[in-house]
Amino acid sequence: MDDEHSAPSDALFPAEPQAKREGQAAYRVLARKYRPSGFSDLIGQEPMVRTLENAFELNRIHQAYLLTGVRGVGKTTTARILARAFNYELPAQDGRAAVDRPTIHMDALGAHCQAIIDSRHPDVLEMDAASHTGIDDIREIIENARYRPVMARVKVYIIDEVHMLSKAAFNGLLKTLEEPPEHVKFIFATTEIDKVPVTVRSRCQRFDLRRIDAGLLAAHLRKICDLESVTIEDEALAMVARAAEGSARDALSLLDQAIAHGAASGGAIAAQDLRLMLGVADKSRVIDLFEAAMKGEIAAAIALLQEQYDGGADPAQVLLELAEFTHLVTRLKLAPDAAQSNALTEEERRRGGDAAGTLSISVLTRAWQILMKGVDELRSSPRPLASADMVLVRLTHAAEMPSPEEALRKLGFGQSGAPRPAPGAAPAAAPGERPPV
Repeated sequence: MDDEHSAPSDALFPAEPQAKREGQAAYRVLARKYRPSGFSDLIGQEPMVRTLENAFELNRIHQAYLLTGVRGVGKTTTARILARAFNYELPAQDGRAAVDRPTIHMDALGAHCQAIIDSRHPDVLEMDAASHTGIDDIREIIENARYRPVMARVKVYIIDEVHMLSKAAFNGLLKTLEEPPEHVKFIFATTEIDKVPVTVRSRCQRFDLRRIDAGLLAAHLRKICDLESVTIEDEALAMVARAAEGSARDALSLLDQAIAHGAASGGAIAAQDLRLMLGVADKSRVIDLFEAAMKGEIAAAIALLQEQYDGGADPAQVLLELAEFTHLVTRLKLAPDAAQSNALTEEERRRGGDAAGTLSISVLTRAWQILMKGVDELRSSPRPLASADMVLVRLTHAAEMPSPEEALRKLGFGQSGAPRPAPGAAPAAAPGERPPV
């Protein structure tokens, strides 16, 4: 073979300068850069933090913890913070007393904290159960649990996605989980708690991490934008918080994407740019669509849907947001205090309140059922826009239909369902009596 074809040409593939390779630091995504390192940094999980604080103060620290919740609410992060709390040590300095006991008050980095945060501490062992599912992996944990920790106070085993373990692996863990050595703690994390055997759940102290409220999540994103010197509209942040569906990690990933998407504009990241990026509809236009449908104005409703579709909105997403506004109006009708939520815009608060004052519960529940069924239809439809149009046709015609009570009243039936007597007719006889002459 010719030598000139034996290796890539330097002219075609120039070597990267050594200074560039060593001088450029890899970008850290926001979800990792602003990952909570202490309990004070966790948002939306106050009940869990309060319980753990009291447990540590009373020295009633459990041997095993089970953390469950949807993705991105902080299960693995909480596990690492707990590992820090178990092994927190801080020497005395500058007039500050030494700390040599488990505590959740970790204002300064202790002797083991940085290594635990970086997932490189020899006594805090993390295992992904999705890739280590068998009894052999659990047998290795059981064997190593007998030995005391190398550096820290206790040895901590963090098993993520624990529901992926096999039946044999769960059974092999039961005895050690019930009576572990004094120097061992277990922390399990899972998104599917129902798949964890009850025998394992009964041996753990369980914490259900909640979805983070959209208003709280938007405020958290605002703080991060201020730290990153990013200018973004409040409406855009609210849009990101809603799209994250209570997940802090999803919200930060979307914020990362929004910053990159709006970087070319040079100014503030606008809500309109976010709508194009997320494929969501303009909230005010969704409310316009809702009002047109509830008035039975089918032509106006179809035109509004077409307008949002031409602007890049997904028809299924439009119907979903229409259903969310229907739910909001229902909540405002039944619980007016819901209008004080920080997650609502002023327009949602005002126009939602107006709709709640005019629409009945039967109309709202019927609209919700039609929209939810329509969203399911669109997911399998080859023509989403046409299917969405037909859902709006059903919705507008249903909005014009009277409620069952109104229909009975128009047909001349009373509240009991019995027909009302015609004007001037004699009253009906009671059961067992002769009719009046």
